[in-house]
Amino acid sequence: MVLVVDDLQWADLASLELFRHLAEWLPSGVVVAGALRDRAPAPGRELVRTLAAASRLTAHRRIRLSPFGQDEVAELIRQESGRDPAPEVVTAVHARTAGNVFFVRELSRQVSGAGALGEGVPSSVRDIVEDRISGLSAAALDLLQVAALIGRDTDLALLAKAARLETRACLEGLEPLERLGLLEPQPGDPRAVRFAHDLVRESVSDLTPQARLARLHLRVADALDSGCPDDDSTVEQLAHHLRAAGPLADPARTVDALIRAGRCAGGKSALDAASRQLRAAAEVAQAAGLAEPELTALSMLTAVDGMRAGYAGSAPEVLERAENLARDLGHERQATDFLFSRWAAHGQGLQLDRSGPLALRLLVQGQASADPIVRAHGLHAWGIHQWATGNIGQAYRYLIRSTSAMRDDLAHRDDDPLRHDLQSLSPLMLALMTGLRGDVVHARAMFDRLETAAGDDRYALTVWSAFAVTLAAQAGDPEWAARAAERGIALDPHFHFGFFGSYQRLARCWARAMLGHDPAGAAEEAGSIIATTLSDPPRSVLATWCGLLGEMWLAAGRLDEAAHALDRADLVLDAYGERDGEGLLLLLRARLLRARGAPPADVRAAAERVRTLAVEREAILFAHRAGQLIADLDQEGEAT
Repeated sequence: MVLVVDDLQWADLASLELFRHLAEWLPSGVVVAGALRDRAPAPGRELVRTLAAASRLTAHRRIRLSPFGQDEVAELIRQESGRDPAPEVVTAVHARTAGNVFFVRELSRQVSGAGALGEGVPSSVRDIVEDRISGLSAAALDLLQVAALIGRDTDLALLAKAARLETRACLEGLEPLERLGLLEPQPGDPRAVRFAHDLVRESVSDLTPQARLARLHLRVADALDSGCPDDDSTVEQLAHHLRAAGPLADPARTVDALIRAGRCAGGKSALDAASRQLRAAAEVAQAAGLAEPELTALSMLTAVDGMRAGYAGSAPEVLERAENLARDLGHERQATDFLFSRWAAHGQGLQLDRSGPLALRLLVQGQASADPIVRAHGLHAWGIHQWATGNIGQAYRYLIRSTSAMRDDLAHRDDDPLRHDLQSLSPLMLALMTGLRGDVVHARAMFDRLETAAGDDRYALTVWSAFAVTLAAQAGDPEWAARAAERGIALDPHFHFGFFGSYQRLARCWARAMLGHDPAGAAEEAGSIIATTLSDPPRSVLATWCGLLGEMWLAAGRLDEAAHALDRADLVLDAYGERDGEGLLLLLRARLLRARGAPPADVRAAAERVRTLAVEREAILFAHRAGQLIADLDQEGEAT
């Protein structure tokens, strides 16, 4: 027989004496088990005496139940929800509950049918926390609520300032909270305390009236501003608390903090966080009529979104508002920057029917402007539009005229990150055009110089890599493509720079296939990357990479798959009109004919069509490659 006595910490004296008696005079074949918490509440004197008495017995065993680890959390979620939880759900539940079994079970019930963890605190947990804190004094409750807003880990000096207490009084005020198991000393740091469970902290915040929350957030913000180190963590916390304080905080102060937090997050490549901070800054500034700060926030937001997902990831209405705002403030250069961003967004999104008129508008505007940078923007946009429509020679001539002025203005990077990002594309595009015009040796030297100039700037090197691998693949140089791709991927292994990072990963697949390293596997991987990052919504150079996917299948000897990929490339080309890689697609069609055993005359005719089109558009690289295919055919003919 097993007798279980639960919650000994709540037992009265008579119950504890009964437990001691059972333990001391236990009949044969009977086990008595007592369960208790070792904190919240702390064991009283009678309970301590009972435990001491039990410890003297020879058959006594003391078993400490530790919090669940992640594997046990995953198993309990599986049992409660009836499905295997995603790793990120397990991590989130474990972090919020610290492995507390009850909390894990309650959160598990919030896992949706799709496997996502629901928002908020379960009502059962909130009820328990509310009951536990119901007996606190007003002073202790104030301290607890302030600590909950600061975070799970709370610096004592900051807590004392925000609670408007001397340090000694703050420590004394924490004692009832520690007795209830709500807060505990931070292990290894006597100057900090932490919530035993983050879910408890969330519950305390939820139970605090909304009007009071805003006042407390402002108190925490004031405390952060009055002596905390001006590091990234402080800047981000300050922005959060000022934003949460709402109308109680000076909007100019809130906007400044949000912009600084966005800059900090962007510097760490936390681009999603940076985008949220800067978008919030723009919204607060717009509501308060702060035009200049709003323009600053929008400029940084556009640059961050460009890093994250290309300019096609920027909201068109945001870009248009920023352009109009800059123009209203008399900032011609900034207005042109945002117009350029709108053009780039449509161009990268393969909306050439929209990007073309904007490129022409930029060109005309530049021709009428005395500002060399405004003129350079127009030349640059029109040059890239020529490239997109397949006119490589025209693209080269416009880009070579724009690059000099843009290079001279790169020194203003810190003052205007958007303009720096836009202008840094000009020399890369010029290097690409140089290679497409047939001078690959010179183009590669240009790319080498640009790589050196990028220094240790991870984003600049990511962009450099995307352009370098594009030319390397079109030039048929797998060693160069592999080297440039690995350089970029090593600097962004977590794929923060999604738009440009896609091209590096595609080029790595292409290089593997061309070098004979599992070409079919490389093609499968490349097809998946194209489907997830370039196809929906469509992104620039999609037709070219569909064609290069066909080349991978050719390397694998899978001719039907190669034909399908080239058919897809033709559909993209016809649907969107981006024709920069049309010569390459025709060349790959000729090679497919050859692989299928078509008569040499048919293959030669296809190669001659490539050469004629390439020469007409000054895409001499493809003319050279077509010429090499013709030379190979001639050599085969002589051999037979």
